[in-house]
Amino acid sequence: MTMEWVFTPDDVARLRFAFSPLWEAVMSLRALRAPAHHSLHLPWIRAVRPGLAGLDLAELYALAPARGYIADFLTPPPETPLPDFAVELDRVRRTPPEVAAEEVRQVCGADPRVVDRFLADPAAGVRRVADALQDYWDAVFAEHWPRVYGLLEADVLRRSRRLATGGARELFADLHPSVRWRGDALVLNKRHCSGGLLGGAGLLLVPSAFYGRDVGVMVAPYRPMLVYPALGVGTLWEQGPPPAPGALAALIGRSRAQILLALAEPGSTTVLARRLALTPGAVSQHLGVLAKGGLVSGRRLGKEVVYRRTGLGDSLACAP
Repeated sequence: MTMEWVFTPDDVARLRFAFSPLWEAVMSLRALRAPAHHSLHLPWIRAVRPGLAGLDLAELYALAPARGYIADFLTPPPETPLPDFAVELDRVRRTPPEVAAEEVRQVCGADPRVVDRFLADPAAGVRRVADALQDYWDAVFAEHWPRVYGLLEADVLRRSRRLATGGARELFADLHPSVRWRGDALVLNKRHCSGGLLGGAGLLLVPSAFYGRDVGVMVAPYRPMLVYPALGVGTLWEQGPPPAPGALAALIGRSRAQILLALAEPGSTTVLARRLALTPGAVSQHLGVLAKGGLVSGRRLGKEVVYRRTGLGDSLACAP
């Protein structure tokens, strides 16, 4: 069974890329629930399991099951190309209770007790799952986001160049085996999804490290969105397992550890703040401390200062 999105010239002109830390965090829950189906992420799963102790994820697991439909309000389409986690989580918190309740009713296989509790007070349910997502991000996912970010950023840069040089036909030629461009339409092998005219809204293309090998779609009332596996997912953890949660943080502090790990690739204060969902002011202060300790150095390029790890910083960040 297939679905088809018909493009007008305006839709083609409004093809956009974005990626979402919230989407990756929610989808990573599936890897934790069903490791056998996410073998590429086994190094990450083994590394983060200790950080799960003490977290109450029952409601999140129910609304984002290992297979099938996930309540859409947990993964709204990104509104900007590079959204940060705090902004996306605020959108979750602002979900109208009646919308959340309707979507929760569509989740199959969830523990009826969890669903009944949510539906008894959807506003409180939205607050609880948002708080649980924040706790999960802080305890488990945030320190690994820079590596995921780098993979998604590289995919977007490559795909954007392909779109610029070859148009939609070239872009979709190898996006995914279940996706093909036909004339003025994008055809997808997807069940239980309806296509139709995009209506000038364009299409949001979102690469994902954790979604899996298939493609996913979101449709009205949300902005049309196509999620696809990012290039190079198989190499994401090839440089060895991610650092053990808390190991480096115990030495220099969680935020400074996140910044030092993020500087596997040089970056400015603005870029680091965006990657890590921290304020530029906080990043600047932490960079100052790291620089005084000889772990990072900065070099002015134009209007920005680009930071990189020193040899000492590399030794600390890459220590087994």
